[in-house]
Amino acid sequence: MRVVVADDAVLIREGLVRLLEEFGCEVVETVGTGEDLVKSVIAHRPDVSVVDVRMPPAFTDEGLRAAVEAREKVPGTPVLILSQYVEVSYADDLLADARGAVGYLLKDRVVDVEEFMDGLRRVAAGGTVFDPQVVAQLMVRRRRDDPLASLTPREREVLSLMAEGRSNPAIARRLVVTEGAVEKHIRGIFAKLGLHAEDGDQHRRVLAVLAYLRS
Repeated sequence: MRVVVADDAVLIREGLVRLLEEFGCEVVETVGTGEDLVKSVIAHRPDVSVVDVRMPPAFTDEGLRAAVEAREKVPGTPVLILSQYVEVSYADDLLADARGAVGYLLKDRVVDVEEFMDGLRRVAAGGTVFDPQVVAQLMVRRRRDDPLASLTPREREVLSLMAEGRSNPAIARRLVVTEGAVEKHIRGIFAKLGLHAEDGDQHRRVLAVLAYLRS
C-alpha cells in the first residue's frame, strides 16, 4: 500500500511512518499542513491517506477540510481520519459522495495495531471504518426524515456494527447469534434500503453504512 501521512506532530508522524513501514507499506510522503496534503494526494495518488483533523494554521479542522478537498480533486481517493477529536461538520462532507473509502478513528482508542492496519486496508479497498464514538456523534445530527425508519432495532444494531468495520463473524460474536442470523439481518437491511444484488455485496455494504452515517 502506498500511503500519505498528514500530521503536524513530528513524533506522531514519524511513529506512524515506522509502523506503516513495518507492515510493508510504502509511505510516499509525510506532510504537516492541509494544503500540503491536497498537493500530495494530487501528486502521488496514494492508495490511502492517514490524516489528522487539527493542523496549522488555526488547529481547528484544517485536516478534515483538506481531506474533503483532496477527494474533490481526486474523486474517491481513500482517506482515514486519525485524530484525538470528533469533528462532525466536515465528516458529513466526507460521506456525501457515497463513494466509500473513508474512515474516522480516534487516536486514544486505537489499542490494537493489527486492528488499525485492518481498518486501513478496508478503507484502501473502498470500505468504511468508524469509531463508535464518531458514529454516535454523527447520529446526534440525524435528520427528521430518517431513511432507516423501516429497520428493526436489531437491524439497526447490525448496521451500527457494520459501520465500525466489523465482519459478519465479528458481528455474530458481538450479538451472540449465528452468522446465518447476521446474514439474514443484512439481507433485510439491503432490501429495505433498496440496495440490489447486482451492485455486489461489498458495494451494498458500503452504501448501507454510508446511508446510516448520513441519516
